[in-house]
Order: sequence, then structure tokens, then C-alpha cells
Amino acid sequence: MRMSSQINKPVGLIAIEKEMARQNADAISSFEAAAPLAVTIAQSLRRTGRLLLLGMGGSHAVGRAVEPLYRSLGIDAVALPLSEQLGQPLPLAGKTILLTSQSGESAEVLRWFSEAGVPSGTFGLTLEGGSTLARTVPSLVGAGGTEQAFAATRSLTVSFALHLAVLSALGEDPAEALAILHSEQRPDVGAAVAALANVSAVVTSGRVMHGVAEAIALGLTELSRVPCFPLEGGQLRHGPMEMLGPNVGVVLFRARDATSPLVARMALSAREAGSPVVVFDASGDVPVEDTDTIDVGRASGMAAIFSLLPAAQHFMLGFAGARVKELGTPVRSSKITRDE
Repeated sequence: MRMSSQINKPVGLIAIEKEMARQNADAISSFEAAAPLAVTIAQSLRRTGRLLLLGMGGSHAVGRAVEPLYRSLGIDAVALPLSEQLGQPLPLAGKTILLTSQSGESAEVLRWFSEAGVPSGTFGLTLEGGSTLARTVPSLVGAGGTEQAFAATRSLTVSFALHLAVLSALGEDPAEALAILHSEQRPDVGAAVAALANVSAVVTSGRVMHGVAEAIALGLTELSRVPCFPLEGGQLRHGPMEMLGPNVGVVLFRARDATSPLVARMALSAREAGSPVVVFDASGDVPVEDTDTIDVGRASGMAAIFSLLPAAQHFMLGFAGARVKELGTPVRSSKITRDE
């Protein structure tokens, strides 16, 4: 029975599941191997006090997710899409620059080096040690090589582990985050998938955890082909709530931090608007009434990201699998975007 089920699975889904099955082990290896260069990057950050995180797609979502973690350590961190930096550049002087690209070969990365050269204090973060990015600047390289499946899963987890190495070099205790990577828990997301079975669009949102919401929004859209809007919690309040209703699902992310009550209030407001609501919850607080809550324990910072991300990935696959027969096979995109 299991063999038949595996045979009938879409090739793209099998590829994604293979990536996910190894993501925690690769993340732990990546963290350990990154230590020497992470110390150098931390020294640069202490010297400049300013960090510009550049990337595209899932790589930009990683930057958005770690922005608040660096800021909590006193680093003036800003994440921008690399395409925006190319077209409307921020000044680079006095900044440490961390350029993230899973392949190290995307069109924007190649144009960046062609037009901007190699600004002082530039480092890379990639999964491919032989890439243009890794050959051009000192780079943190994730274990396991390039992610093969469409839609980022393992690449996100590994990228976060590389950031954990830098945060650790800055003085953050990585023990809780590493313990979660070693545990590999998988909460049941069946009820959450069922709750959003009839929606025609999705909004993902959070406060401190909004970067995770952005990453999952991208994956949901890529795999299900259903429109998904990632809106930071405050931004969702300022007008876009007009879209809410029974046909628009809301997926929220909260952790053990001061913004948890704000996420809870958004969940209540979304339910009052008629939207079905799913909450991925690492806050340890009481679940919000009349929502489908996936409790992943109690964690903050990077530990919360590692707790929330795998549960959200499984939800993403379940949501998309109910809508797309050839799950994981893109029709308009490619794994490495070579055109602008």
C-alpha cells in the first residue's frame, strides 16, 4: 500500500519530500561548518554596526525573517530585494553586506557583481560552493549542495542555520535552536488544511515572525497557484482587511515575544470578518478561540523559526496537493531565475 502511494505521487512532490527529509541534518552540519567565517562576519558587523541583507525570492524572505534577530543584538539590519538595490540603491559605505542566493547564479547576482563590483564588507550565503557568488566573495556555504526541488524548503532551513552561526558569533546562545533541529517534530496539520479547503486566496501574516510568513506565502503560491499575499501584521490592519471573508484564508505566525497579543487580536478580527484562520503558534499562550492552531511549543527568535517552519511546510504541501495534480512541477518558473 505504501509502495503504491509512493508510485502515484507527483515527481515534484517526491523531490520536495526528499529535500525536507534531510533539511535538519544539513542545517546542523551547515551551522558547524560555518563557524570560522561566521566569526569574521560578526567582526565586520561589530565594526560597522549596520547590515544590508540582499536576496531574491526565498532568499529575501530569509533576510526579512532574520532582520529582527540582528536588530535585537544592536545591529541596524535592513533586508531589501536585490532587484530593488540594483534599481534604487541604498548607499553601501559603512555597511556589512550579506548577499544571499541559493544557487549563487541568479540573474540579479550576476548583474550585481558586473555593475557594483565587490563593495568592501561583502559576504555571500549560498548552497553552492562552486557558484559565481561563492567564488567572488567569502561565503557561508550550506551543506548538501543545491536544492533540486521547486519551492524552497531545505534551502530555507539551511540558510537560517548559517545565520544562526553568525548570530552565535555575535553572542546569541544557539542551544535552543539546535535542540529543535535535533528533535525533528512534525505536528498534525490536517485540520488546518481542511479549514482552508474552500478559499480562493490566502493572506499570511505575523509580527516578529513575518519573514516566515513571507517565505510560506511564496511557497504556497508557487505550489498551489492560488494568490497568496504576505502582509506584515500592522500593514494588514491598514486597509487590506477589506479583502477578508469566507473565500480568503488567513495564516498567522506568532512566537514567544511581545507582539504575540497583536497576532492574537488579528486572528480574532479575521474570524469576525468571516475568514477561516490558521495560527502557527510558538508563543505558549492560550490558543485563539475559533481558529485552527498548530501548537509547536514555546520558543522565540531562531528557535521559533525552526519550530514553525517545518509545520508550515507540511501545511503548504497539503494545501497545494488538494489543488494541483502535478504538485511541485512549475509551468512558468524555474528553480534558478536567469532572466530579469
